[in-house]
Amino acid sequence: MPDLRTYPTLIFNRPLALITPALSHPEVIVQAVAARVHARASAFAKKHNIPDVRTSYDEILEDPKIDAVLIPLPNSLHFEWARSHRPLNATEAGILFNLPELLQPNAPVLLEAFHNRFHPVVHKLLSFITPADVVHVHTDSMVPWLMLDKDNIVFNYKLAGGSIMMLGTYNFSIIRMVFDDNPVECVTCEPGIFGESIHDQCDTSFKAKFRFLNGGIAEASTTMRGSILWKPATGEATHTGGDATRFIHAVIWHRVDVKDTFIIRNKDDRTPVKTWTGSKSYKAYNYKEAGGEFANLPGEDWWMSYRYQLEEFVNRVKGHSTQYWVEGKNSRDQMKMIDMAYEKSGLGLRPTSLFR
Repeated sequence: MPDLRTYPTLIFNRPLALITPALSHPEVIVQAVAARVHARASAFAKKHNIPDVRTSYDEILEDPKIDAVLIPLPNSLHFEWARSHRPLNATEAGILFNLPELLQPNAPVLLEAFHNRFHPVVHKLLSFITPADVVHVHTDSMVPWLMLDKDNIVFNYKLAGGSIMMLGTYNFSIIRMVFDDNPVECVTCEPGIFGESIHDQCDTSFKAKFRFLNGGIAEASTTMRGSILWKPATGEATHTGGDATRFIHAVIWHRVDVKDTFIIRNKDDRTPVKTWTGSKSYKAYNYKEAGGEFANLPGEDWWMSYRYQLEEFVNRVKGHSTQYWVEGKNSRDQMKMIDMAYEKSGLGLRPTSLFR
């Protein structure tokens, strides 16, 4: 069976997204790279031992020997070039995931690269959650201000930048997974902005609150102008009765803390006789540790979320079964939540691509 051949388009130096995971996957060869500036592509290829440097994106897309592509372009170009990765708003997502060619037999594989959702610890987390009983979720994430200067494309509205699009979307994704539902309303969304020229519609930070059908409330906060000391993304889900599950997203390390409330009641009138709480911490660097329906899936303690995502992507491309996948409807629902936040913020939706 031929090796899977794929490529990273050079806009950011993102070896963690593909280059590093591919090194440990026996069926993946990173074959070619292209960039707007050929010299940058050549330097990237030399650094990461990529055999071919192409002169254009089209040259890669038209190569019959290339089986799959990764295109980490600025958000505003995803729809046009990749018809992959993350669309800019719900309108584009609706078009993208309903393309006629995706409905045909042996259709191309299209995956929105929410790599964090493939990590075993996310499924370990969900094993402690009863969505109907969730009353509150809070998530928080940040990037130190030193990592992103003011001219970075993540702060450019025309390129569909903004903290909600770039980082907050991962908060929203976890929230939707915990509730196992989509919000019915964005109650508030307060953005922080630079406030001039190309930045005036682009959020550098935000705090948002959503309401769900079961009455539960979710809060999300993100800043890309955070303190110099990076802290991992975190979240907390609270159930009816006060049981809480706190979690640190998997990057290099992670943890899930579960606090349970125990009550002994009078047998006759059910009044509480004794109440106490107990806490326990869990980790799941592989699916065996995660347990449940995915317990027998492959994985190593040193695999990052990108590596778990690549495993399932290759399975789907080769026609093998996949135990977890981000379906097109899920991506459309995700963009609807992002649109809710941008509409409530007053900044407006990210610009829709004119490409059709």
